[in-house]
Amino acid sequence: MSLWQAILLGIVEGITEFLPISSTGHLTIVEKLLGLEVDDPAVTAYTAVIQVGAIAAVFVYFWSDIAQMASAWFRGLVSAEARQDHHYRFTWYVIAGSIPIGIVGFVAQDLIKGPLRNLWWVAGSLIVWSGAMAFAERAATQVRSEKQLNLTDTLVIGVAQCLALIPGVSRSGATITAGLLRDLDRVTATRLAFFLGVPALTAAGLYELKDALGDSNVGVLALVVGTVVSFVVAYASIAWLLRFVAHHTMLSFVAYRVVLGVAIILLLTADAVSAT
Repeated sequence: MSLWQAILLGIVEGITEFLPISSTGHLTIVEKLLGLEVDDPAVTAYTAVIQVGAIAAVFVYFWSDIAQMASAWFRGLVSAEARQDHHYRFTWYVIAGSIPIGIVGFVAQDLIKGPLRNLWWVAGSLIVWSGAMAFAERAATQVRSEKQLNLTDTLVIGVAQCLALIPGVSRSGATITAGLLRDLDRVTATRLAFFLGVPALTAAGLYELKDALGDSNVGVLALVVGTVVSFVVAYASIAWLLRFVAHHTMLSFVAYRVVLGVAIILLLTADAVSAT
């Protein structure tokens, strides 16, 4: 993998990781256009590893929140009074909500790395999940804030996050949609999507690191460059998305997803690009 390819993939990852348009789907498309084998274990591993850059951006952007959560959680382990702190409960909610994708991701890893790394799946998922996102926007009451979040909310949203293992669905798209259907306001659902991504994407990136490092076609330098670029771009993406969702619906993302999905189907039908 050349450095310019690593930079391009880092930019794509940074832009798309937290937008509800599927980072894995976009990376699969771009990797295919670059002539890379999208179902190659090393390419799949590279995709997972550079996501760690985006997660590092979450740590930096939400550092004060994460520090409060960690402090409250450790204090709550030994103090009954500290367990009344919202940050203590929120940390447990994030932990509980991260368990489903950890289990499903491990059990279904061969399916995720193989058959699902296919442009037909990407196109279909982009279009089909757009319907769920549009429905959530229409049905949501958004009457509940972060302080009204409960364990049931995060478990439901955590299960929905598992759908993001299908390229084209979008992790943030799945979690924000589920959050809206639980009547959380859009900013709360989006913030929760960020925090739920930390354990899931960090674990996936570290797990795949050995495969990416072990393949001479990828290389350490490409991994480092892709990860650093994804961090920088993702940081800007987080700031933009939080401002955007405070005043806009997800319907513009829905329209983009449908157009992209249809475009991919047309290219596949015309044999302009192969599915794998």
